Amino acid sequence: MLLKDIFSKNPMTFSFEFFPPATEKGWESLFHTISDLMPLEPAYVSVTYGAGGSTRDRTHRLLARIHRETPLTAVAHLTCVGASSAEIHEILSGYDALGVHNILALRGDPPAGQAFTPHPDGFLYAADLVAYIKKHFPGMCIGVAGFPEGHPGTPNRLLEIEYLKAKVDAGADYIVTQLFFDNRDFYDFRDRCLLAGIHVPILAGIMPVTTRKGMERMAELAAGARIPAALLKAVYRAESDSLVENVGVHWATEQVRDLIEHGVRGIHFYTLNRSPATLRIYEALGVKNSRNLGR
Repeated sequence: MLLKDIFSKNPMTFSFEFFPPATEKGWESLFHTISDLMPLEPAYVSVTYGAGGSTRDRTHRLLARIHRETPLTAVAHLTCVGASSAEIHEILSGYDALGVHNILALRGDPPAGQAFTPHPDGFLYAADLVAYIKKHFPGMCIGVAGFPEGHPGTPNRLLEIEYLKAKVDAGADYIVTQLFFDNRDFYDFRDRCLLAGIHVPILAGIMPVTTRKGMERMAELAAGARIPAALLKAVYRAESDSLVENVGVHWATEQVRDLIEHGVRGIHFYTLNRSPATLRIYEALGVKNSRNLGR
């Protein structure tokens, strides 16, 4: 099912993100996670695409397995990094044949230590990728990324929203944000989008802190992510990683509760291929599935 149709029928949605495992043990663990999370009835799940397209084959394999073995609607991440338009067309044709018609179009990150260099016959910006998909695969639904705390590569916040507007004008159907820990950043971002004439659904990206090292890694991967002092104090006060997870789940639960009360169009949980934190958030909110979470 196309996400834009899901959004039109549901004023609020809840979804999960996974990444393709690198080992067979990881595959087994991930499908235990998917089995654990399926009763929560997400509107969709998404599958990431590694830096420089490094997980291309594994991404396709995971999407195929989700599509074949579960009733879940799947979204494929797709980036421009290092890919020609012909390669992008081949990937999209493969997804189309598989029955995956929802794409999250990203410029993407180059491999570690390398600068972003577009393919000579590729795309410089995510907006270019969106326009290409819309032209050659008009039946697909396209999402793009948003950055409540600002894009790390675009310090000018006015210009940042212009770039986002360009992606929407090129044909993007919805926006999903990078993780954030202060809902005020999301509400400000949402208001600035409205001022710029952006009216597509904006989904809030939530990732609960589960370990101290994980928090540090999170700050590195989500460049520019701001971790509030109150959250840092609580994490550093915790005496073990199990207690850190308690702190992170509580913080994320309060974020989700507040977002729901403020009419968010959707919440996208970055699961890191694990189910406990997400399950505990739902439990803390007193619901067993996403349909009840949105009430």
